[in-house]
Amino acid sequence: MTEAAELPPAPEQAREVFGDRFADAVRYAELLAEAGVQRGLIGPREVPRLWERHILNCAVLSEAVPEGVTVCDVGSGAGLPGIPLALVRDDLNITLLEPLLRRTNFLTEVVELLGLNHVTVVRGRAEEVLGKLPPVHVVTARAVAPLDRLAAWGIPLLRPYGEMLALKGDTAEEELKAAATALGKLGAVATSILHVGEGVVDPLSTVVRVEVGESPGGVRFAAKRAKAARSDRARRRR
Repeated sequence: MTEAAELPPAPEQAREVFGDRFADAVRYAELLAEAGVQRGLIGPREVPRLWERHILNCAVLSEAVPEGVTVCDVGSGAGLPGIPLALVRDDLNITLLEPLLRRTNFLTEVVELLGLNHVTVVRGRAEEVLGKLPPVHVVTARAVAPLDRLAAWGIPLLRPYGEMLALKGDTAEEELKAAATALGKLGAVATSILHVGEGVVDPLSTVVRVEVGESPGGVRFAAKRAKAARSDRARRRR
């Protein structure tokens, strides 16, 4: 039996990034390294690099998120980037959206343990909650799917003039070019690539930003969203 990898101490940058929430960030790292590995949410080989590659890499996304907005973290998995973002930014109202029960159970436990009162866990796929969840200002995602597919799931959840922030790696520019046509059909009006985390992570975290106009998801999704909202209202009246 292979011996479990050991979680390294939190780097000094984590104290600066998380401030008063540093102890909670450490507890989250411990949960990922223990229960997260045991439940198959994090690979055991990722434990030695949890801080730099996962937690801090996600926390610095906060640099790109406006103040006081609503956020939906699509395909949240083990809570990345949603939970590090929540630990840094208590001004945000965050929904962690995840279809798998074992993952939502873990997320619920973490949210309750860390007292993240501004975070809600929802089990479901993006296409299933369309029209049932209030549209959000920002959709976040990390390592969920190629950009064109991710956009088809995430953009329809946005309110008009919202934005999707997707943490990507070295392929960000290629993915953005390949997805250009699909993004246009989904109502995107501007795209850009940001590099965040100066002085915190090396290499910097790469973020693809997709801004939408007045019809997130395009005309087809506007109709679908309206239909889902009507069905939801009808169910509540019964």
